[in-house]
Amino acid sequence: MFHRFVFANFFSSLIWCATPVFGHELAPIVITGHYDNSIGTSEAASQGVVGPELLRNRAIQRPADVLEYIPGMVVTQHSGDGKANQYFLRGMNLDHGTDFATTVNGVPVNMPNHAHGHGYSDLNFLIPELVQRMEYRKGPYFASEGDFSSAGSANFMYRTRLDKPFADVTIGPRGYLRGVAAASREVSEGVTLLTAIERLNNNGPWTVPEGMRKSNAQLILSGGSPREGWSTSLSAYSAHWNSTDQIPQRLIDVGTYQGQPFSRFDSLDPSAGANTHRTSLSGNWHQASNHGMTKVDWYAIKYNLNLFSNFTYSLDRPNDQFSQTDDRLVWGGKAYRSWLTDLGDGRSMQNTLGVQSRQDRIRVGLYETEARQIQSTVRDDDVHQTLVGIYGENEVGWNSWLRTVAGLRFDQFNAKVTSHVQAVNSGKANASKISPKISVIFGPWHKTEFFINAGKGFHSNDARGTTVKVDPKTGLPIDAVPGLVSSRGHELGVKSRILHDLQTTFAIWKLDLDSELVYVGDAGNTEAGRPSRRTGVEWSNHWTPGEHFLMDASFAWTRPQYSDNDPAGNGITNAVQKVANLTFALRNLGPWSGSLGVRYIGAAPLIEDNSFRSTSSLTTNLRINRRMSNAFDIAVDVLNLTDRKNNDIGYYYRSRVSGEPLAGVDGLHVHPAQPSTVRVTARLRF
Repeated sequence: MFHRFVFANFFSSLIWCATPVFGHELAPIVITGHYDNSIGTSEAASQGVVGPELLRNRAIQRPADVLEYIPGMVVTQHSGDGKANQYFLRGMNLDHGTDFATTVNGVPVNMPNHAHGHGYSDLNFLIPELVQRMEYRKGPYFASEGDFSSAGSANFMYRTRLDKPFADVTIGPRGYLRGVAAASREVSEGVTLLTAIERLNNNGPWTVPEGMRKSNAQLILSGGSPREGWSTSLSAYSAHWNSTDQIPQRLIDVGTYQGQPFSRFDSLDPSAGANTHRTSLSGNWHQASNHGMTKVDWYAIKYNLNLFSNFTYSLDRPNDQFSQTDDRLVWGGKAYRSWLTDLGDGRSMQNTLGVQSRQDRIRVGLYETEARQIQSTVRDDDVHQTLVGIYGENEVGWNSWLRTVAGLRFDQFNAKVTSHVQAVNSGKANASKISPKISVIFGPWHKTEFFINAGKGFHSNDARGTTVKVDPKTGLPIDAVPGLVSSRGHELGVKSRILHDLQTTFAIWKLDLDSELVYVGDAGNTEAGRPSRRTGVEWSNHWTPGEHFLMDASFAWTRPQYSDNDPAGNGITNAVQKVANLTFALRNLGPWSGSLGVRYIGAAPLIEDNSFRSTSSLTTNLRINRRMSNAFDIAVDVLNLTDRKNNDIGYYYRSRVSGEPLAGVDGLHVHPAQPSTVRVTARLRF
């Protein structure tokens, strides 16, 4: 008999419901492992869920590092730690988030038309200790995924209740101090309030102290049951910091600048930095039965960022510092309804209809500054954007070993731009896309499934680029870009548990983009990139030979290149081609547990003709945990255990420092990774 496995993504804990289409509900199964990619639970080999145990057992440097639990994902930084990270997946330099969609409790993280980069995804407000699970998908094969999801997507779900209140305090060198406390209690019959607060101070290894100061709070009020329930969340986050932006490798090699020692942790503009605030109010309601499921999510976000950066130092002016400001209101929501139908003769069908809507009201600016004081205005715009998506999906279980998932998505983009500096760049724009999807799943045979996936996706482009007529800096005519840009993906995959203790997945994939369109916020204009093609192979393994040992091993190889044979070359800058991640964990050895994680990031082209490449990096992180009593734990994290002089990222471009030719010097610019660092965490459970 064919059973339709439905993942109830509204559950307040990690529970999977195996619900036969014939109406008999099986008992819930509570998943306590690191990953769940069980047979029958996904539409692609590259889709999965990360459970809470892995999130607790692994040493991380920044909140967004939890995304590296996704096989093939890389998270780095090129500036201050309060800024959105750099993300890399499937041979794509995702910059600060473009082409990878992220949500937390159903609230979008990506910011379209952002001052610093379209799709900006700042996850510094994430509290890892609250994460119940992370669902991830790769490729444009899923009808419910819209803007920014061509490479993939991740959805973090927070807990709504805790077994016990806890308080963590972490101390480390260079002024590192972090405290987080959380508790939940029943405020009335069937209604639970979870409260969490976080504070972080960090100066980092930089000569100019980072002065990172972060405050964070989360409230979640919830009620009901997995069958029918609701929750409402309030999140409030603020941070300010000084930035050590990337610096020229030529100065590091010389070791001095203006007669003073110069190291890889130095800065050329000590006044760079930022402050940011994000507050959101959100909620959801769900109802499920043996034959259907309904869910509604809504959210409202108030966000702002004031960012001061300097990447070229004195190439255009005596001081090239610039400021980017972003002040916005966001509101939106999504809803879907699914129906399960028994077709008889061992066949089943599920139909889903969904709608998603988001509106952004933004005041966004770019200014030339010095020591955080505005000298002139480059851009100052009001942007009103609406994106509405409607999708339908049909899943049919034809028999015990074959099912298909067919989807169709329609998205409508509307934008209005009002330029307060150059009225000619004001205007309205609209665009629409239809994106079909198809997945065919064969099996299981001997605990093995095979997947064929294909689909079209898209990413939006910065609305200012859709109405622009002249370059904001030069005044020269430039071409506008489309509001929505298509992508096409294909994938062959296999998922197997032939060996009881080994869960393995393998995928071969291809992704084409019509144009790598990027809003260059640092320059104030929009560039239409070239068409591209990426092909790759991914292999991930999760081995648990006993209750005391676990190994996760993932490998990704990608061939990214432009597909138009331009004489400039076909190399895509900063497109990482090889990624490997290994984690070895020992668990429940009396009071002891621990893990050792090793991450490898391969080289990438830094210019299109591939004549200059970044260096590879290898980072090892160690965590040792000891339970002192039922109420008290001590954990020791050692980041960059072998103290390798890695770079978080490298760029090749022209800059100028004092004493160099007025035309500047082309060369490598790097942002160094964290040196070897020890952090100690004490956890008290009440």
